[in-house]
Amino acid sequence: MPRKTKRPDISPRGLQLVADRFKVLSEPARLRILMVLEDGEQNVTALVSLTGLTQANVSKHLALLMTAGMVDRRKEGVSSYYFIADPQIFDLCDLMCHRIEASLASSAAPLR
Repeated sequence: MPRKTKRPDISPRGLQLVADRFKVLSEPARLRILMVLEDGEQNVTALVSLTGLTQANVSKHLALLMTAGMVDRRKEGVSSYYFIADPQIFDLCDLMCHRIEASLASSAAPLR
């Protein structure tokens, strides 16, 4: 089925940037952090508790998410609070989650 809207032409550099963004989302731990931050900003201690990841892992993944522009932080005293900088990231996640749910549902149907 043809697409309703035509995607703009994109340069090889643009394609690399798109691929890099998908690479950031290819790690389940980063997706877990994004899901927690969808409910509101958190500090590293809370993210460790809510994700079950180690402090070192949370910090490493937050740095990558910040570099990609997906999250940002604000300082309050000695604490840093992380929040979603690009809420559109959830549009992409929702699209993929719904597609995977549909695919799993259709593949499970013959098993019933």
